[in-house]
Amino acid sequence: MTTSTLRRALTTTATVGVLLLAATACSDDSFAEQTPTTASASSSAPASAPASASASPTGSDRSTPMDIRVTIDGQEVEATLNDSPAARDLASLLPLTLDLKDFHGTERIADPPRKLTTENAPEPLAPKAGDLAYFAPWGNLAIFHKDGPSASEDLLVLGHIDADADVLSGADRITIEATS
Repeated sequence: MTTSTLRRALTTTATVGVLLLAATACSDDSFAEQTPTTASASSSAPASAPASASASPTGSDRSTPMDIRVTIDGQEVEATLNDSPAARDLASLLPLTLDLKDFHGTERIADPPRKLTTENAPEPLAPKAGDLAYFAPWGNLAIFHKDGPSASEDLLVLGHIDADADVLSGADRITIEATS
């Protein structure tokens, strides 16, 4: 186990925060024309973006979601981003295609083209299978195919992908796009 892997595991496990109850403001932003962005799992840079608001929260949103289009290894799946500043920042980078790699048999990770904002982050949530999250210290995105560790202020849940754990656990490439 590498030092950075151990550090992340210890940081994530040691920082037990308040669970659930993330309240954020509603938004009805529309996407403007944007240039596609592509990054591989070896680059490091997060993203951001606005998205259109939807009326029905799903998954780990726990507030007002923004619908997004997600394609995993060529298979389109339903997904939403929550209305947190970090999720809106990710939405500003869309469309985005990332190569994924395994992390601890629990999540698939990739580095967005730049770091995402962590300002005004909602209360930490323990990630659940299907959650799309941002690990601030490393600046990477994580797609959980198993429930994650305890809530940590370093791990921001950005939204939820409605796909089977088998699809998520074997994912090699993800494309995230804004819906119009």
